[in-house]
Amino acid sequence: MTSKDNSYGAVMARKNEIMKAAVGVDYASFESGSLAFDYEAMMASTGYTLEDVINIQKGFSIGNTPLIELKNLTTLARRCAPDGMGARIFIKDEAANPSGSFKVRRASVSIYHAKNHGYKGAISATSGNYGAAVASCCAKTGLRCIVVQECFDSKGLGQPEIIEKARKCEALGAEVVQLTVGPELFYVFLRMLEDTHYFNASLYTTFGIAGIESLGWELAMQMREQYGCDPAMVVCTNAGGGNLTGTARGLRKAGCQAQVVAASVNLKGLHMASDHQFNLKSFTTGHTGFGMPFSTWPDRSDVPRSAARPLRYMDKYVTINQGEVFYITEILARLEGLEKGPAGNTSLAAAFALSQTLPQDQCIVVQETEYTGAGKHVNAQLSFARSNGIEIRLGNPEDEIPGRSIILPEHPRLIKAREADMSHLRHSLIKHAVGTLPEVSRDSEGHPVLDEQDVEFLALETNSSKEFVLQALKNL
Repeated sequence: MTSKDNSYGAVMARKNEIMKAAVGVDYASFESGSLAFDYEAMMASTGYTLEDVINIQKGFSIGNTPLIELKNLTTLARRCAPDGMGARIFIKDEAANPSGSFKVRRASVSIYHAKNHGYKGAISATSGNYGAAVASCCAKTGLRCIVVQECFDSKGLGQPEIIEKARKCEALGAEVVQLTVGPELFYVFLRMLEDTHYFNASLYTTFGIAGIESLGWELAMQMREQYGCDPAMVVCTNAGGGNLTGTARGLRKAGCQAQVVAASVNLKGLHMASDHQFNLKSFTTGHTGFGMPFSTWPDRSDVPRSAARPLRYMDKYVTINQGEVFYITEILARLEGLEKGPAGNTSLAAAFALSQTLPQDQCIVVQETEYTGAGKHVNAQLSFARSNGIEIRLGNPEDEIPGRSIILPEHPRLIKAREADMSHLRHSLIKHAVGTLPEVSRDSEGHPVLDEQDVEFLALETNSSKEFVLQALKNL
């Protein structure tokens, strides 16, 4: 009997086979053109309707979380806004869910499916909030749980926020495997899936995204029932894109036409896989280091075809600086008596600025909050940043340099939501897509030529048009 080759190259070569066994989805069955695949058919392949998802989540005591109007924060925004401007600000308090974040919606459908299909356990690769969600659902169903976490740099130093999340995972019964930053995370993850035959409770499967649809649908229903209107904007913290994708799909299923805005913390210039730079960032999720790459090429995730495809659904993408998020976290506690973690407060900082661009009779909703704890707290993260040589001071956040400074605004009027160039993001996705093709036909001028099916697919992927895609191909 020959032993299995577990070298890095051999395991990576088997990744599609491993993933198929660990998720139970044949992704190839949805592929059609060179690039195209049937996204809606892939989503429908879960076999769970939105009503099914809501009922599954009720069994885990998930959902029906409060929608809270932040009246004092709205008053502050109006003092900073032009006359007549300053939309009412609301938050969907997802910290009220069992694991303390919206991600338990994501985990619930995956773990329900894993339990019903005979898996003995589930594995998740995550910095923590999602790991806690998977652990919570596994505890409820009696499945084993392993969380693989990228935690330390080569000196053994870990972000307080990541270590806090590991504590949460362990408290809920998970085995936590902590690794240093680098390419070994995915390798170890694949090895564990293959060795244990556990379910891949990935953030990016159809099950996970279907689980978040209930959040968008519930938000729309609550706004109508409690306030008699739809929101003008819904702001979603954006990293891997599943949060925004699922929420937007749920809003659409509710018939809500709110503008969907992505928000990320600006970490421009910091590389997420760099050992040296790993601890120079003060945010472990919801930042541009994940948000931008995953928006412009979603299939960089741990499944062959990611169900998180945010550029299909976002109307606007804004960035917020680190100091602004820390500031709004303190303001939320001081003005509203709500202490929440940094992920949802990224969107809240953006919403505070965006509300000032909308009339007072409109509403803007931040679609999630998360729990906070010792390591997630502002003081812990700022102390860790200072120990790594980051300058922390009051001033104008425009002067902040990621990895070198964190500037807390000296006045709330300085909080800004800086718009990303959506056209540039769409062009980047098309460029990435064409770059994945082994061979590309070209016209007489050397421009890439794609078949009709692939052009239509890219128009959907970029939330644009066939004309936009054809012009983008000419620009490559």
